[in-house]
Amino acid sequence: MSTGTLLAIIIPVVVVVALLAVATTLLMRRRHLRERFGPEYERTMEGSDSRLAAEQELRAREKRHDALDIKPLPSSSRERYSREWAGVQDEFVDRPEQAVHDADQLVTSLMHERGYPTEGFDQQLKDLSVEHGRTLEHYRAAHEVDTLSDQHRATTEQLRGAMVHYRTLFDELLSDGGSPRHARA
Repeated sequence: MSTGTLLAIIIPVVVVVALLAVATTLLMRRRHLRERFGPEYERTMEGSDSRLAAEQELRAREKRHDALDIKPLPSSSRERYSREWAGVQDEFVDRPEQAVHDADQLVTSLMHERGYPTEGFDQQLKDLSVEHGRTLEHYRAAHEVDTLSDQHRATTEQLRGAMVHYRTLFDELLSDGGSPRHARA
């Protein structure tokens, strides 16, 4: 076989192999993001102009999150937060709007003690999405009702639902989200 014939065979094969490698890498990255962010992956896709922009946003969230010092709570803090949550739940009977507001503040305090920045709700969502993407809808729904209750427009049923939603995120943050990554010294 001549050199020209060999090159005509080898070059296309190399190009196809390179394209397959690139496609495999992209698919593995996408799969990683889907698994890590859960439902937040699709939500970010829907809110973005393109898949590439959404995936860049999610990778930026990962990078920011990895730079944070997220730490597990000592057992004394977990016990204190559990007692405070029980108090908030008890408060719901007589003052449901205030209890929902206190639940929001307690979740924010817990986030802060774990090492999450708490400078604004949208940023809180982004920071939490990396490891708690499966519970963010609970947080969004609860926060929406808390906003309604500030205007005295939330029904008792909505307030009750908000407490349930806050509890879901609260429990996950309190237990470190079941993620072994938090086992830092």
